[in-house]
Amino acid sequence: MDKLTLKLHNGETLAYQEYHEDKDETLVLIHGNMSSGVHFEPIIEKLEDYHLIVPDLRGFGDSSYHTRVNSLEDFADDLKAFLEALDMNTVHLAGWSTGGGVALKFAAKYPHNTGKLILIESASHRGYPIPKKDANGQPLQGEFYADKDAMAKDPVQVAPVVKALEDGNSALMKMVWEQTIYNVKKPEDDAFNRYISETMKQRNLVDVDWALMNFNMSNTPNGVSEGDGTIDDIKCEVLAVHGDKDLVIPKPMFDELTDALPYVLVEAFENASHSPITDMPGELAKTIKTFLNA
Repeated sequence: MDKLTLKLHNGETLAYQEYHEDKDETLVLIHGNMSSGVHFEPIIEKLEDYHLIVPDLRGFGDSSYHTRVNSLEDFADDLKAFLEALDMNTVHLAGWSTGGGVALKFAAKYPHNTGKLILIESASHRGYPIPKKDANGQPLQGEFYADKDAMAKDPVQVAPVVKALEDGNSALMKMVWEQTIYNVKKPEDDAFNRYISETMKQRNLVDVDWALMNFNMSNTPNGVSEGDGTIDDIKCEVLAVHGDKDLVIPKPMFDELTDALPYVLVEAFENASHSPITDMPGELAKTIKTFLNA
């Protein structure tokens, strides 16, 4: 499906896809890092009971990147402006990976605009660590980068991906996805190439990695930031999904998030990677629909 575009009051233009416009309830799908709304393709038609809005976040896919983001809250504010421009009030949110962090911040800051919240292999409310590395590329326990420029030179988690994006090295990016995200089931070749093509459009990787490292909605320090306590502002019902083969979000990180939420339904998927969207789209869509219809 061709993407639509919408200019926000902050000067950014978000590209988005829209499906099932005749349905009464709206579900917004929020993608993660190194991706775009196109990566939700496997579950779109399986969520036929809902009006779906699937944006590319600022700096991803076909959306603009005029002003650099400093936090995941910037994406949440973009989403609020986006929904206002579409004249939408209350919507359900489904956030995948980094998109889960965006959805958490949105739900905390804009509770009256949030129906139910779905977290798919979500980043923790305490951020995603990028520790300093030793000469062998091994993480130094409890040591983090002091600024964004230093973090951008990280030899394992950041710099190689930045170079791949700058060089247009789709083959390397595809290998990264195969090894870390699609480690259970790879998409069909045409779809996989389409997803990687979307990944290669990203212009904000360092900014997003820095935002993730400093993200902390908890009440305790995470080693980088003190925490703003806004996790306590989330009062809506939450569905949290985690696969046992996820190499990106370890189980303890998932558990610390679900332990912090007051009204959460936890679903553990067996033989599922960081992308149950591709591993088991039918089961994921059924779980989402059951939760929203409850």
